[in-house]
Amino acid sequence: MVQCRICGGPVDEFFDFGRQPVSDSFVTPQTAGSEFYFRLAAGVCAECTMVQLVEEVPREQMFHEDYPYRSAGSVVMREHFEKYAHQLLGTELAGEDPFVVEIGSNDGTMLKTIGRAGVRHLGVDPSAQVAEFARAEGVRVRTDFFQDGSAREIAAADGPANVIFSANTVSHIAYIDSVFRGVDALLAPDGIFVIEDRYLGAIIGQNAFDQIYDEHFYLFSVTSVRAMAERFGFELADVEPLAVHGGSMRYTIARPGRRAVSAAVTEHVERERETGLTRPETYHRFAQHVRESCRELVRLLTELRDQGRSVVAYGATAKSATVINYCGIGPDLVPFICDNTPAKQGRLAPGTHIPVRPSEDFAKPYPDYALLFAWNHAEEIMAKEREFRAAGGKWILYVPEVHIV
Repeated sequence: MVQCRICGGPVDEFFDFGRQPVSDSFVTPQTAGSEFYFRLAAGVCAECTMVQLVEEVPREQMFHEDYPYRSAGSVVMREHFEKYAHQLLGTELAGEDPFVVEIGSNDGTMLKTIGRAGVRHLGVDPSAQVAEFARAEGVRVRTDFFQDGSAREIAAADGPANVIFSANTVSHIAYIDSVFRGVDALLAPDGIFVIEDRYLGAIIGQNAFDQIYDEHFYLFSVTSVRAMAERFGFELADVEPLAVHGGSMRYTIARPGRRAVSAAVTEHVERERETGLTRPETYHRFAQHVRESCRELVRLLTELRDQGRSVVAYGATAKSATVINYCGIGPDLVPFICDNTPAKQGRLAPGTHIPVRPSEDFAKPYPDYALLFAWNHAEEIMAKEREFRAAGGKWILYVPEVHIV
């Protein structure tokens, strides 16, 4: 039995995706087969209810100089971060000489808006390549992992932070005790630690099983985040549902007694109890749905291939690694994946080695069907690819179940 990384309680393993490669290890044809593999399995803590992976991938295998993800690649995400940056500028960062730190600042999409307003800021990101993109936008970045030691150095150099912000990053960090020690050392007495992340309730409710992959070491719920904050000497003061990434949550964490706890926290905790998000049987039912969805997806792709229909995939996402490797989807079923990220183009998807080609190749010619791995950006992508639909093309989605649009 694995022990919970948050509270030490017993973790009930509910799904094993088997041997999986690092999700963003898009290899060249020359280096195919060199991927790092691990066992991807998820479990839920019987005590604090935190859903987590049972095996940790070394952080250097995931977040390195060539890390390919770019926040600015999505118009929706750019607008989302710009909106929240302006919200912070009008509230938490409106005082005298405020200071904000972002954990996992990526290409600076969030901080450049704050920097252009003249507010002191610092991004902390271990990936040198994305840090250079941020610096080109005028963002100040420290190329490093955020943890106890680095946070103390930042506090000594820059003083306390009014806001420590992190989007879709804290859930990636298995050593979260060190993160909270760092937050404790860096955060101003009345400051806030704001986490945005994919919401466990949406993942279970939508059967979004591909949100389980190496980078997502934890899957957060309001109940588990409240327990986590309390364990490390903080308090969950507010929560706000977000539409991005197929359903996310913004968690505002503060020092105990420094912020009034909103009714939304209690309401969401109660809702999670009522919907079974705190009970292990919910996750074992989810596991059965995952198996059924994967069988149906492979059946559909095999039938289309045998009928002579052309199928390509759209969006070389990190989460697609879980789908293609667990389901065994290779170039025989999906000849290539279209993606607009230059760092992924000309490479092969991890594990099953499906070639990744530029988005422009999607129309050369249009396929009969497109398997949408980037389903959390479906509205944006389908609006962009209207001509595909006009030409008779159909989208294949597998969340919440396998269906054709």
